[in-house]
Amino acid sequence: MSAAVRTDAGDRRVTFLLRVRPERLDRYLAAHDAVWPEMRAALHRSGWSDYSLAVDRATGLVVGTLVTDDFTAARDRMAAEEVDARWQAAMRDHMAPVEPGDEPGAVRVLEQYFHNP
Repeated sequence: MSAAVRTDAGDRRVTFLLRVRPERLDRYLAAHDAVWPEMRAALHRSGWSDYSLAVDRATGLVVGTLVTDDFTAARDRMAAEEVDARWQAAMRDHMAPVEPGDEPGAVRVLEQYFHNP
């Protein structure tokens, strides 16, 4: 089964999970109130469109959604951006594993099984 479903435009809607350490959540959210303009531009250049994040404040679980042509390629393009290395370094201490055994900051892509446009 596919981890993403094609949209009417032919792109893929992708949903993923991250986890933030609850004691660092306020600082993590504050950083996202002021995402650097060069980071926003890099996301667009890399093919991350209609990108949003939502959080469960009680657990630090973050759900991300975006639309892209190819999530693996979009992640690779983003990783090649200099600003992404700086952003990831700034976020590193905020991140926790989604599940035991996961690396802190690693994403878990969810399988979309229903969409009603």
